[in-house]
Amino acid sequence: MSDSDLFVKVRTFVEESFNDKPHMVHFDRTVFWLKQLSPDADEALLIAAISHDIERASRLSSDSIGRAERGFLDKNDNTYHQEKGAEIVGEFLAQSGGSDQLITRVKHLVSKHEYGGDADQDLLKDADSLSFLENNAPIFLKRLDKLGYGKIKDKFDWMYDRISDPKAKKIAKPFYEKMIEKLENRAHK
Repeated sequence: MSDSDLFVKVRTFVEESFNDKPHMVHFDRTVFWLKQLSPDADEALLIAAISHDIERASRLSSDSIGRAERGFLDKNDNTYHQEKGAEIVGEFLAQSGGSDQLITRVKHLVSKHEYGGDADQDLLKDADSLSFLENNAPIFLKRLDKLGYGKIKDKFDWMYDRISDPKAKKIAKPFYEKMIEKLENRAHK
């Protein structure tokens, strides 16, 4: 199976795992932003972009508010999330005929997508932040009463502040400012 066929197969796996459109918008736009930041991105980067949050699919059936009560910046939780996600996508790729080299690279990328590390892990992190800031405010604002202003603002700030590429930071700034404005308006109603 070619790597491009695997991308389509992984995207379908992610879509079926989440079974909802809002998450897929974030994942598809992560791929989009990755291509904008690195037009020559290889298939492993694209697969990592579409599948980076696959671990969260298992939380949708359970109450994810417990995680939110600790805040979204819990290092142990984020480390578990990225490492477990790498394991899940790696297993799927192995079952789908992915090469050992591709599987190793995708796992390497997903395993550090929250904090970055090397240049490609940072690229994935930045594309993730761009898509988050562009698309995910409504998901968080719907839960403002349960989560509270502070935790949501901290998450929005962190997603912007963690961007390391100057080009990505410039693109992200209006998305971030719009998210903060929406949060302020919603919180002060």
